Amino acid sequence: MNANRFIFSSIHVLCSLLKILALTDNMITSQSLNDGETLVSEGGSFELGFFSPGNSKNRYLGIWYKNVPIRTVVWVANRQIPIKDLSGTLMINRTGSLVLSRGNNSDVWSTKPSKGAQDPILQLLDSGNLVVRENLDGKKDVYLWQSFDYPSDTLLPDMKLGWDLRTGLNRRTSSWKNSDDPSPGMLSEGVELAEYPQVVVRKGSEKFIRSGPWNGLQFSGAPELRVNPVFEFKFEFNQEEVYYMYQLKSKSVISRLVLNETTSTRQRYAWVEADRSWKLYSEIPRDYCDDYDLCGGNGLCSISQSPVCRCLKGFKPKSAQSWNSLDWSLGCIRNETLDCHRKHDFIKFSGLKLPDTPDSLVNTSMNLEECREKCLKNCSCIAYANSDIDRRGTGCILWFNNLVDIREFPDANRPPVKIIVVIVATVAGLCGVLLVSYCFCREKMKYKAETGGHNTDAGREEDMDLPLFNLATISLATQNFSVNMKLGEGGFGPVYKGTLEDGKNIAVKTLSKDSGQGPNEFKNEVKLIAKLQHRNLVKLLGCCIEDEEKILIYEFMPNGSLDSFIFDQTRSNLLDWSKRFNIICGVARGLLYLHQDSRLRIIHRDLKTSNVLLDKELNPKISDFGMARIFVGDESGETTKRIVGTYGYMAPEYASYGWFSVKSDVFSFGILLLEIISGKKNRGFNHPQNQNLIGYAWRFWTEGRPLELIDPLLEESTNRPEMLRCIHVGLLCVQQSREDRPTMSSVILMLNGESTLSQPKHPGFLIDMIPGETCPPSSKDEPSSVKYSSITLLEAR
Repeated sequence: MNANRFIFSSIHVLCSLLKILALTDNMITSQSLNDGETLVSEGGSFELGFFSPGNSKNRYLGIWYKNVPIRTVVWVANRQIPIKDLSGTLMINRTGSLVLSRGNNSDVWSTKPSKGAQDPILQLLDSGNLVVRENLDGKKDVYLWQSFDYPSDTLLPDMKLGWDLRTGLNRRTSSWKNSDDPSPGMLSEGVELAEYPQVVVRKGSEKFIRSGPWNGLQFSGAPELRVNPVFEFKFEFNQEEVYYMYQLKSKSVISRLVLNETTSTRQRYAWVEADRSWKLYSEIPRDYCDDYDLCGGNGLCSISQSPVCRCLKGFKPKSAQSWNSLDWSLGCIRNETLDCHRKHDFIKFSGLKLPDTPDSLVNTSMNLEECREKCLKNCSCIAYANSDIDRRGTGCILWFNNLVDIREFPDANRPPVKIIVVIVATVAGLCGVLLVSYCFCREKMKYKAETGGHNTDAGREEDMDLPLFNLATISLATQNFSVNMKLGEGGFGPVYKGTLEDGKNIAVKTLSKDSGQGPNEFKNEVKLIAKLQHRNLVKLLGCCIEDEEKILIYEFMPNGSLDSFIFDQTRSNLLDWSKRFNIICGVARGLLYLHQDSRLRIIHRDLKTSNVLLDKELNPKISDFGMARIFVGDESGETTKRIVGTYGYMAPEYASYGWFSVKSDVFSFGILLLEIISGKKNRGFNHPQNQNLIGYAWRFWTEGRPLELIDPLLEESTNRPEMLRCIHVGLLCVQQSREDRPTMSSVILMLNGESTLSQPKHPGFLIDMIPGETCPPSSKDEPSSVKYSSITLLEAR
């Protein structure tokens, strides 16, 4: 009897193993998928099985990336009904229905195929789509059911977001409640049907973010999407379907678009194989102007303005008191009431996210002139626009009542890079000598230092004396400013990696139109850096000023910026204490050169970890001088009404009153020093008793335990006296009163143990009270060859 039991058990185990091995990417009606077993797509991209999210012990049936070491779930079947143990089983019955059950044979989740099946098969595709199809060679692409029609929080390439009007199927994504619970959260996204469909993210039942209507090329609220080397976008709008879809141009790229409940954002990620991590490619809301209806009816949001809301021309705030208190919810009303019996004119607005569409009417057969006449004949019509700017301005959309949720794109008139390249190349071929002469004359600008309106010897006119690059060369070096070459976002625009024809790598900083940096700031940066030569300052190689383009070319720093090391869990261990101390001292020497030893005395005004670049030996170089100012005389500095820089590093007297001096740079250095020591950011730092890193460090200091501030990765370092001295110096640099802060020459002496250190006084905490991050706010839109939507508004006369 015992022998028979042993044989039976052995056969049972063997059969189970054979069953697991037999399961590849598909499953037929005679098979089941139990907890602990998985299906893997044919190419090994995705895996289907049971999992427990986060810290939860509940079990869910889901799909995740097979080759991504960080388990990233893209679809969940039983989102709202978890299985409490390991008894889950998935089967496909003879009608083609999927049935997920638990130990007591009760069904947890099931599907219904679109039609009856003869010989159904369940298959996991390399796209991440789980499909039920007939097990027949001639019907491999005919799906009776597919998971792509029932998305969770993730939109994958080739998934449709939107409607099948033939069946009434509405494909929407919805966020997880949290990392432990995949049940639907507050955020949901889908294509909302109206006269003019668009993609809308809702928070609960309220509109949260809106894409703007499709204008034939892209969504009017996302003009950067169309020109993109990584993604292709499609919006289908016909009698059978209305949907949005994106596809990847390269099969080597892994990407996903996720609704995130925790951050209330929709985020697009790309997997970087070299770093073995997900990188955030883009997210919405990008800024305040993406918040739905921020400025109220007939209000216009412009992120480059302060405040961001203003009334459209011909309108005024409905409540001046509310408007002045930055409550724009009541919106704007007309200066003069429209009279239908009088003749009216129109005002044209370009570069806008088109208004919301519930009160709109679309006619795809009209041209723009017919659209205008149609609006004039309807007393309730207040604006019109082309519904398709791709096909020579065909189609008509009319708006009635208030215009809601409009934003302005300051880059709307930026000339397309591709067109500029063609023009430059053609002109150069025909009259190269004239072009070179023209550019040479144009770029030999005269120098006059910006010193608060005072003429000084330091501000006398001098030549830039820099190599000039043409736009065609820079465009070729950066692959036409490809997003793949983007290194990051500088204070005034994106920065790209480039490779010149001789193989030399460069960093290319482009000035975006909405950056707030005009010609004066640009010339300022060019002239300043051209005259600065120090091993701890980034070297400027040249510039390009062509048509509307303003571009700086720097030496390339292969290790990127300091913040990409010290705030990254995987890279921070590459900076031991000796390297960090070398960086601290190098930045200090660079600042001393700017303040005291350079030909021009410079206040940087935007010193922070992202503006400290690292060469191949991890030596620091200060970069980004677009906000720098020349000063003369004593160290009392000057006053400005235009406060620029980054609030997390900004001295309190500068943030409050516009007073800047060498001591405001010293304050920024103190923040940077404390961040390097602790590995923590000053802004966004959370602690129950302190709102930022300064308060955290100050509490440890006053309680006699300053070494607890040190990054745990540095605990094995034996040079504790040097660390303690750096903490002491950092707190001296961030003292509330600028008179109490040391100069950079004193800082260097103190860092090297060549000077006695006084007891630090109370630090400045003003940055805690200031909302936002950068000043002036800047859009993350990348330079791109795009067409923008225009709207024509009826004007009262």
